[in-house]
Amino acid sequence: MNEQITATLAQLLEPRLSDAALDFWQKAQREVAAGAERSRFSALISMASRHAKRVPLEPTKTELAACQKAVTGWSPQRWNLLELLRVALICTREDVTEPNFAEDFESLFVYADEGETCALYRSLALLPAAERFVWRAGEGCRSNMLSVFSAIALDNPYPVKHFDDTGWNQLVIKALFLELPLHRVIGLDERRSAELTRIALDLADERRSAGRAIAHDLWLCLDANHAERSRALAEQLWPEATPLTRSAIVLGLARAAQHTEVQRLAETESDIDVAHAIDAALGGKFDQQQFARLITNKSETEL
Repeated sequence: MNEQITATLAQLLEPRLSDAALDFWQKAQREVAAGAERSRFSALISMASRHAKRVPLEPTKTELAACQKAVTGWSPQRWNLLELLRVALICTREDVTEPNFAEDFESLFVYADEGETCALYRSLALLPAAERFVWRAGEGCRSNMLSVFSAIALDNPYPVKHFDDTGWNQLVIKALFLELPLHRVIGLDERRSAELTRIALDLADERRSAGRAIAHDLWLCLDANHAERSRALAEQLWPEATPLTRSAIVLGLARAAQHTEVQRLAETESDIDVAHAIDAALGGKFDQQQFARLITNKSETEL
């Protein structure tokens, strides 16, 4: 296992554990590293709930920077302490590149409860040769449990690195359909495509035909392809759109390379928040984080 990852996990975990929980972690860590049998390994993952609670992890900026340094895109900002303990136990295994680890890891899903399942999916991005688990990650995306789907889809660098285009597009559109925050789908800026744009615009057409609202996050899916459709959708929505929706439209048009259209809208816009979105878009700031700051009205440190 990558020593930087295991060290970072320990640095996150140990200061947050009680004395009794720290004792459990140290003993379990040694046991797992020594080669615990499959049933015992599974039991230790389950027993972790006796020693850590589902309290928010709330890592510091320094800790988040260390996570990013260990694994690009890794952000445990919304993990809880119990998930961290379980992931740390998984990453303690010294045979993580061997076939028997893959078999033991897969067996954990058989009897895992919801919390255990979420921790297992969160661990995927930290495992070496993680492409072995693409099928398993796909199963997480097909889950009907929102928490499980979110564990693989949001704040997780695994999909952007390992999913093919079909799997990636399905993940993004499902997240959109479930009204999850797409700015937390890591890598969306880089993996927009003509096909994802088409699917998102088709979804917008379906929702308009049914008289249903279009999620603000849909505008994050657009790239420079299908420009006429993107512009037409903006023109249809703009007259009755709220300032929040207009801000989303502006950033979406910029992502679709429709800068002339953004400039045209700027000529008649009087709302200060939308004007800020226009300024950002024309200044080249229309990535996921910019969208999150303007649409959620939160600062960068709160995201």
